[in-house]
Amino acid sequence: MTTDVSYKELSLNGLWKNNPAIVQLLGLCPLLAVTGSVVNAIGLALATTLVLVTSNTCVSLIRNIVSDAIRLPVFVMIIAAAVTCTELLMQAFAYELYQILGIFLPLITTNCVILGRADGFACKNSLLPSVYDGLIMGVGFGVILILLGAMRELAGTGALFADMDLLFGPAAADWKVVLFENYESFLLAILPPGAFIFTGLIIAVKNIIDGRIQARMDALKEKPEAGSRRVRVTGTIS
Repeated sequence: MTTDVSYKELSLNGLWKNNPAIVQLLGLCPLLAVTGSVVNAIGLALATTLVLVTSNTCVSLIRNIVSDAIRLPVFVMIIAAAVTCTELLMQAFAYELYQILGIFLPLITTNCVILGRADGFACKNSLLPSVYDGLIMGVGFGVILILLGAMRELAGTGALFADMDLLFGPAAADWKVVLFENYESFLLAILPPGAFIFTGLIIAVKNIIDGRIQARMDALKEKPEAGSRRVRVTGTIS
């Protein structure tokens, strides 16, 4: 089955209206556990996006030859294969970061965002929309990961972009930016309770923005159209 797809609507859903991290609240386990620093967040965001795009691509290609009875086991096998390939790539090119992310890399297989997009979108749509859906959902998830990582790293250490060489090589060794000199570390921000607090703040800010947008749209609907004319219904026409 193929449905009409609006790329604008897919973008709005992935980045804002149906963001997997702060609207659907999926994939919270790695999101809360790994985002102690920006480099960790970027590493997990890239891995998740790669798996999303790969699994959506494969599911869309085979959607017409897989029966409904076995589709979910097949989708899980595709996702597991994509995660294994991603792990091997990270071992080859960013081994130290691979060790830091640890168990949360193979756990991408159980991320509900990925299986949900494969079963809810890719198996019903053609190749290009499915690839774009996987990409934009991964970007939306990754933006929240990186934002959360930046907030926690800044509040926890007073600096940003530490240890970026783990992902980008020796050239990124001096990318660290110290924003607060002689800052005493705030351990709570780096620990899991800090992840819950900052995630709640991000969700609260989004809800405030959505509320203001809705209030403005309601006000525009109630505003009378400019240039409208009244029709006289009283008096006598001579």
